[in-house]
Amino acid sequence: MPHYVPHFEFTEPALALREFNYEHWCEHGHGPNLRDVHHKLGFDRREILQLYKELALGIVCTVDPDSMNCPVLRFQPFASFPTQVRAYVEDEFHSYAGCSMEAVAFSNMPPFKDRECRLESYCMCCLEPISFTSLNGQVVEADPLLLHVSTSPYDWFNNDLMIQCDSMNFVIDEDHAERFEKEVCRRGVVYTLDQALTFVSNSVGERMWTRNRPSERMDPAAVIEYVATLGVDVTNWGGTP
Repeated sequence: MPHYVPHFEFTEPALALREFNYEHWCEHGHGPNLRDVHHKLGFDRREILQLYKELALGIVCTVDPDSMNCPVLRFQPFASFPTQVRAYVEDEFHSYAGCSMEAVAFSNMPPFKDRECRLESYCMCCLEPISFTSLNGQVVEADPLLLHVSTSPYDWFNNDLMIQCDSMNFVIDEDHAERFEKEVCRRGVVYTLDQALTFVSNSVGERMWTRNRPSERMDPAAVIEYVATLGVDVTNWGGTP
């Protein structure tokens, strides 16, 4: 998918598909298949694939459009496969979060209102467990942790969200972040939990709350400029610290 796609309004069928996906994921912990969508919304296979492509262009999800069944790999903030973050709702396993950054605001989804969510992950340096608990989009308890991002916004969403999400991981502290960088031969940018929550709040914070929310837009320079205003050192992204 290209960068710099202007914001656009989703069609009504695409909004219905997005809404149904959110509801299905929150209720079941996994996404719907083509039959589920057809049964709920009445669209045929070709219509469903085209609508998922529309949502993908607007940075809502990642699908495999070349597959006959168009599997949904990611529907933010969820993933259909094991990721680095397990999400528990009221102590019961619910689903895998799309990435560590997505996990920060996981509990803000309306179906999780007033329900305690625990996100379990690990340090990418040593694989020691890391977890935090959130309620209504706010972290209420957390282990010592930082959020490390090992790709530049210029590499986000070149084709889909896979590389971007895979590069957003937790570490215990700055020393562990540096060791991880040496292991993968890649410098990164480090957020505190509060900085990460502020970073995702504009988009993640409105999911399911605003049905007609338009598409997202990938503008790498604007992302770097905004992250710098949060107090994050963006030197390794070529920005001003």
